[in-house]
Amino acid sequence: MKKITLTATILAVLVAAPAAWAQDDTVLMLDNLNVSLAGLGENVQVEMIEWITAPDAPELGRTVYASNRGNKELSSHWVPYDPNRGGVRYITYINDLTEGATASGLTAAQTDAAIGRAMQTWEDQTCSEIPLVDLGSYDFDFGYVQYLLGYGGVPGWAADLTQAGWLPKAFFNAIAPGGGNFILGATFTFIWTDGNGPTDQDNNGRNDTAFREVYYNNAFPWAIDANYDVETVVLHEAGHGLSQGHFGDIFRDGAGGLHFAPRAVMNAAYSGVQQELTGTDIGGHCTNWGSWPNN
Repeated sequence: MKKITLTATILAVLVAAPAAWAQDDTVLMLDNLNVSLAGLGENVQVEMIEWITAPDAPELGRTVYASNRGNKELSSHWVPYDPNRGGVRYITYINDLTEGATASGLTAAQTDAAIGRAMQTWEDQTCSEIPLVDLGSYDFDFGYVQYLLGYGGVPGWAADLTQAGWLPKAFFNAIAPGGGNFILGATFTFIWTDGNGPTDQDNNGRNDTAFREVYYNNAFPWAIDANYDVETVVLHEAGHGLSQGHFGDIFRDGAGGLHFAPRAVMNAAYSGVQQELTGTDIGGHCTNWGSWPNN
C-alpha cells in the first residue's frame, strides 16, 4: 500500500508530472485513472464517483462506476480490522487546508470548522459504534485524484477519508462533461484489488473500501448557514464517505420547481441548508454501521 505519512518525507512523493487528459467522458476518465494506478503499481482502483448537484442543474446528482474494475453491481464498504488498513476498527479523516478557502470569501478556518461539525453529526449517531478519528487539518495539498488529473495533490493517501478541498471549475469539467457548472461536491471511492480483481475479505458481497476522497467546486458562491452552505454539502459527501448512497426521488413540477420525496441530506441534489440528518439518512447509516465491527 502506497500510503503517505505526515512527515517531511511527504514532500518527496511528487515524483512525476501527471499526463494530460483529453477525454471528458466520466466512465473513460475513471478507467484512465485506474490505468494510471495500475501503472504506478498500486493495489487500489477507483470504483466509482458520486456527486451532488445544484438545484438548477441540467441533470441531477449521479453515481458513476468505472467499467474496468470488476462487477459494477457490487458496492463497497469498509472491512473491520482490515489488515490493509493496519487492522484497526476505526475510520480516520483528514482535511487539506491549502485548498480550504473559497473564491466566495470563506477562509480555510471557516470551512474547516464546518467540516468538523458535519463529521461530528455522523459520529453522534447512537446506533453505531464506529469511531471516527480526526487526524487533523494540515497546510498540505492532499489528493490522489487531483494529482492524476494534473491539479496538484500527491500520489498517495494519509487517511481513510480525505477532505481534499475546493478545486477550480476545470477540475470538475475534467471528471464530467460540463461538470464545473453543476457539480457541488464529488466523492471518489477507491477499493482494494489483488491479482483476481476487487477483494471481498469479509465475504459480504461488497468490494473492500481502501479510501475515499472528497472535492468541492470553487466556482459556486459558498457560504456558512446560507446557500450554498458548506456544512450541508460536507454532510452529504461525508455520508458517501461512510458508504451511504443517494436516497429519495427528485422531480420537477410544471414550473421547473424541484421536489424531493422525501427530503434528506443524501438526496442527489442540493435543496437548501440542511445540517441535521433525517430519519432516512440515519436509517441508511445504521444499516451500514449498526453491527460494526461485527459486520
